[in-house]
Amino acid sequence: MKKIVSLFLALAMTVGLAACGSSSTASTAAPAGSKAESAAAASQADTGAKKKFTIATVPKLTSIAWFQRMEQGVKKYAADTGMDAYYTGPATGDAALQAQCIEDLIAKKVDAICVVPFSTEALEPVLKKARDAGILVISHEAAGMTNVDYDIEAFDNEAYGQHFMEKLGELTGGKGEYIQEVGALTSQSHKQWTDAAQAVQKSKFPEMKLFGDKIESKDDQSVSYDKVKEVLKSNPNIVGIQGSAMGDVAGAALAVEEAGLSGKIKIVGTSLVSVSGKYIKSSTIDMISFWDPADAGYAMNVLATKILNGEKVTDNMDLGLKGYEAMTLKDKVLTGKAWVDVDKSNVDDASLNF
Repeated sequence: MKKIVSLFLALAMTVGLAACGSSSTASTAAPAGSKAESAAAASQADTGAKKKFTIATVPKLTSIAWFQRMEQGVKKYAADTGMDAYYTGPATGDAALQAQCIEDLIAKKVDAICVVPFSTEALEPVLKKARDAGILVISHEAAGMTNVDYDIEAFDNEAYGQHFMEKLGELTGGKGEYIQEVGALTSQSHKQWTDAAQAVQKSKFPEMKLFGDKIESKDDQSVSYDKVKEVLKSNPNIVGIQGSAMGDVAGAALAVEEAGLSGKIKIVGTSLVSVSGKYIKSSTIDMISFWDPADAGYAMNVLATKILNGEKVTDNMDLGLKGYEAMTLKDKVLTGKAWVDVDKSNVDDASLNF
């Protein structure tokens, strides 16, 4: 019987670790000159910490560069303030695993959970459970969720999606078929970007047409590559690609290069210079846009601490980071102005390469 009990406990521990593993093993020191670091002194004073709180940040997944960068911001916040702020989550993009991670945090009775949902729909029940347990919930890339206290957006999501189609329409001369990629069909921010882009296309570029349905990449660059490769084989009329998840445009660019269509198919979307910079330099990707995930992670923790200390959330709130100084508040959503575009003209700017 003892052997059976021991075996059961070992299996339970294994499942728990798989669902909510420790943060990635990538470098965790914030780079010199990062926006979070430059605002450190101001942020320390601004949070007005009266008590040491436990704040857990849960990304969509921990194994990609985007969220490894977010981890740096969380660790920087912990170092700057002395808060028990840490980063944890599933290694792969899986809504069930992310929900299990949050269940684990509820059991640990953390003070606050900062989360970037892989699937907003899938997380509603478990986040309700967290709030019912008295845990503060701050989300990012999840405007419109019900079971959060506040959501932080680095910018207006519709405006962000619109500017991708403005660029794609300009590059293609407003003609031809295009495809859109999202990390998950249930990703709220990706849906907002692609829907806003489609609206601009229909009103401003009527001679363009979306081919098929949105492609779901599962936040996996290799999945993006495989799916775009198949589309290019089946439809020679594709002239443009819009990517949403960090690896979408990089995966698409490889497929385009292998098809000998570099420069002929125009590619824009969200990514990082460290991931897609080489494709910008080779003229396969025309433009990427992004916000600094480290700053987003830092900002979520600043907001959580302010609220835990009893500070009211107001319009024009300053979280002490560039792009997050004068945030607009509508319902439960705080919106900043923190995106940047990168193309051949600034791809070599070292301050943008992370």
